[in-house]
Order: sequence, then C-alpha cells, then structure tokens
Amino acid sequence: MIREAARPSDARNVLGGALQRCSVAPMTGFFRTGCCETNDEDVGVHTVCAVMSAAFLAFSRSRGNDLSTPAPQFGFPGLKPGDLWCLCADRWKEALEAGCPPAVVLSATHEATLSLVSLADLQAHAVKTAP
Repeated sequence: MIREAARPSDARNVLGGALQRCSVAPMTGFFRTGCCETNDEDVGVHTVCAVMSAAFLAFSRSRGNDLSTPAPQFGFPGLKPGDLWCLCADRWKEALEAGCPPAVVLSATHEATLSLVSLADLQAHAVKTAP
C-alpha cells in the first residue's frame, strides 16, 4: 500500500521553491511517488535527492545499507552510479563527514533536510545541471 504524503503540493525544497521530482526510474521516495517528500512516519528523513556514485554506494554498503543489490521481493531494482535516489539526510551527512557524499539535486531535496544538514554543505555538492 502506498502511503500519502501530508499535503505534497505544499512541499518545498531547500532553496524555498516547490519540491521537484527526484526519480521515477527507479521509483524513489519514502512514499514511492518519485519525490523526496516526508512526514512524521518517515523516521529516516528520506529527503535528499542524491545522485548515486560508486564511492557512495560502497560507503553505504560498508555501513550496512546495501543499495546496490536488487531486492525483487520489495520491488527494489538495486541502484547503480548515476541513479537518483531519495537518501536519508543523516546518511548523506555521514558520507559528507567520511569524504564521499553523493551529489545533490537541490530543487528535489526537501527543506526538512536543513534540520540536519547545512544549505552551504548541500550547495557545495550540488549538481550543476539536472542529471
């Protein structure tokens, strides 16, 4: 069952604009809507629209979250470098501190991220054009 985000039309990105779609191929987001929307049910705060890289995928696997291996029983295709994914804000910050943060799509990163990560850090790792 797909859960509904709380008023997704009101969702804002870290730049203050309307939250843009992150990815539908693969389908991402806590609500599997393609957007990095969030609400109180999303304890992982899946709000950073990140561009997967080989370095980040290896880092995440080393931290116990293998995002590369498909899990068909959950409809998860596995991620590869270049894929866009709504990443947990804490995991992005952890990767930043380890020196391997994935690039970020600011227009598709939810403003809730700013409670955990600074805008300056996100901007320093922003993609220059939409992938």
